[in-house]
Amino acid sequence: MAYDSSIEWTQTTWNPVVGCSKVSAGCAHCYAERMAKRLAAMARAAEARGQDPGRTGNYVKVVDRKGRWNGRVLVDDDAIGDPLGWRLPRTIFVNSMSDLFHEDVPLQFIQRVFDVMKRCPQHVFQVLTKRPHRAAEVSDRLDWTPNIWMGTSVENATVTHRIAHLRRTGARIKFLSVEPLLGPIPRLPLSGIDWVIVGGESGPGARPMEADWARQIRDRCLDRSVPFFFKQWGGVQKCDTGRVLDGRCWDERPTTRICLTRRKASNVLC
Repeated sequence: MAYDSSIEWTQTTWNPVVGCSKVSAGCAHCYAERMAKRLAAMARAAEARGQDPGRTGNYVKVVDRKGRWNGRVLVDDDAIGDPLGWRLPRTIFVNSMSDLFHEDVPLQFIQRVFDVMKRCPQHVFQVLTKRPHRAAEVSDRLDWTPNIWMGTSVENATVTHRIAHLRRTGARIKFLSVEPLLGPIPRLPLSGIDWVIVGGESGPGARPMEADWARQIRDRCLDRSVPFFFKQWGGVQKCDTGRVLDGRCWDERPTTRICLTRRKASNVLC
């Protein structure tokens, strides 16, 4: 089952794991938790009508009655083989509703996910974690084919240590999701990093992002020839604030990296 994604830097989401637990400030207004709450409500409504909620029923098991993560993490054997049926090449965000490297996901299951990704060389798989220390710990027991990109979330300067763990993984492409950007990161470590995504927080209670925080990271990326992608300003209604930074959309990606002298051509005017 493929889910087209509204996330600007990917095309499709694939969730062989559902459920999570919060580990840092970036998790406070977790969009996946909000979505899980809605999916759990849909599943309960279907069950009340005597209908089978299908995979949506998994979300009833991972949130409490208030719609918050209850700490339970489920692996979904029915979902693990989904990409094998997708013929046309696509970019796939792995576990938008969880974290593949959550402490409660068995290594054997992670290895099964990696095996599926290996068997689908036509796709690019983007794995994003807030637990890169675990990814590094098990890296030598995983088969890092070139189509598996590994990223970590860095929402403020207090969690930049995650980048060192990311560097220890065997991924060919390593990226940072600096979203939601909650404060300035003047010395964002970029050695060994192939892509940086920056974005403000969206949804209820969204914390504001200052323009200079985003510019600081953009300029650092440009100075080091690291592709920079500006995802959004954020806010309660992110469609109202857009994703234009200093008059243009910044859509650089690792597959289209170019030198600084050609960077104007790499940025699509909005």
